[in-house]
Amino acid sequence: MRVGVTGSSGFIGTALVPALRQRGDEVIRFVRPDSPPLTGSVVRWDPARHLVDDGDLARVAGFDAVIHLAGAGIADRRWSEARKEELVRSRIDSTALLVEALATLSTGTPMLASGSAIGYYGSRGDEVLDERSVPGSDFLARLCAQWEGAASLLRDQGSTVATLRAGIVLDRSGGALKRQLPLFRLGLGGQLASGRQWLSPISLHDHVRALMWVIDHRVSGPVNLACPAPVTNKDFTKILATALHRRAVLTVPSLALRAVLGSQLVNGAVLASQRVLPRVLQASGFTFDQPEASSIIAAANLI
Repeated sequence: MRVGVTGSSGFIGTALVPALRQRGDEVIRFVRPDSPPLTGSVVRWDPARHLVDDGDLARVAGFDAVIHLAGAGIADRRWSEARKEELVRSRIDSTALLVEALATLSTGTPMLASGSAIGYYGSRGDEVLDERSVPGSDFLARLCAQWEGAASLLRDQGSTVATLRAGIVLDRSGGALKRQLPLFRLGLGGQLASGRQWLSPISLHDHVRALMWVIDHRVSGPVNLACPAPVTNKDFTKILATALHRRAVLTVPSLALRAVLGSQLVNGAVLASQRVLPRVLQASGFTFDQPEASSIIAAANLI
C-alpha cells in the first residue's frame, strides 16, 4: 500500500512511519521545504503559505491512503490569543491544503484518515461519550469541529474519510507521560485538582495499530482512538505511582495550574473531563493490546 503521512516527524508520526514500512507499505512523507534530507519519497509542502510541490505529487502518482497528523501541540504552552490562532491555522490550513492537493490527483485518493481529538466533546464530567455524542462548545471543541469539517470535504471526491478523535496517547518517549515521569520518579507526582476528571488514554502502540487498522478496513466517519476503559485522574495517578514504586500523595491545586499554564489551557484541556469509549473502532473488529491504564503503563517499561 502507498501511504502518505503528514506530521511524520512528530511523536506519533515517528512511531507510525517505521510501523508502516515494517509491514511492507511504501511511505510518502509530506515535509517542509527546509526539512533535512529523508530516506524514501517525499512531497514538499508549506501549509502556512498554501504551497505544495506539484512535481513531487506527480512523481508519487497517487496514494492508496493518507494519514494526516500535522498540527501544533495542543498543550505545549499557554493559550494566548496568538497561540490559539496558531493552533487553528496549523490544523485548518494544513487540512485544507491537503484536501485541495489530493482532489487534484487523477487517480483519486481512496482513504483519508485525518487527525482530530476527543477535545471535540468538550469537558463533560461523568457523561459517557461515544462517536454519536454532540460536540462541546469551548475553544478546543470548536477547533476540532472545524478540523473535521475541512477533512470531510474530500468525501465529495468519492474518498472514504475518517476523523481520528485521539485520546491521551501514552508512551515514555513523548507526550503527556514523558512530561509527568520526572516528577513522579522524584516522588513529587500527584493528582490534579479534585482528581475526579476522566481521562481517556491509549498506548502509542495501540494508537499506531489503530491508525493502520482504520486505513486497512476503510473505517469512515468519526473514530475515537482511546482505550475502552477510561480512568479518573486520581486512579491514573495511583497506577503510575505504583508502577514507579513511588508515593503520590500530593495534590496540584487548580489555582496553581492556572497560574502556570493559564486558565484557558487548564479549563479546556488539562482539567477537562472526557469519559470516551471507542465504539466505532471496536465495532469494526479492532482489539486493544493494552485495553486499560494499568496495562498501558505496564507495557511502557518505566523502570
